[in-house]
Amino acid sequence: MPRPSTPSPHSHALRRGRRSEQGRVYLVTFTTEGRRPSFSDEMLCATMAEALLDRRLWARSRLLAWVLMPDHWHGLVELGPWETLPDLVRQLKTNTSRRVRACDPTLSMVWASGYHDRALRCQESLIDAARYVVLNPVRAGLVRRLRDYRYWGAIWA
Repeated sequence: MPRPSTPSPHSHALRRGRRSEQGRVYLVTFTTEGRRPSFSDEMLCATMAEALLDRRLWARSRLLAWVLMPDHWHGLVELGPWETLPDLVRQLKTNTSRRVRACDPTLSMVWASGYHDRALRCQESLIDAARYVVLNPVRAGLVRRLRDYRYWGAIWA
């Protein structure tokens, strides 16, 4: 059964009172519209990866690790000064959507609204979190070894 693409009516209430913390590392996930496997197409994957790695998106914050799956994206980001997590996610989704739609104009919507985030606690290992992110294709059975998957990255790789 496909997951709904619209956020729960209570999701905004969950974010009420939350604020982004500069220097904090967040595990961020957002899905494609309707969980459609849009990124099964090699050209769209390459376009998405190029758009994601655009240096202008990362002027303040840092992308520590990421993986593009057929129907979602995971990223481990360190929030920079004067940037909020909602603003960063909005910029990521806007920039990547624009580039992906230019590549495939039949896609009216690329990303579902909303996203999931979890702030890493100080004692949590960044390396363990990065492994969790980049090993998604292996756990999903898309490849047997991470090096066989093209659409991931980490500052430690």
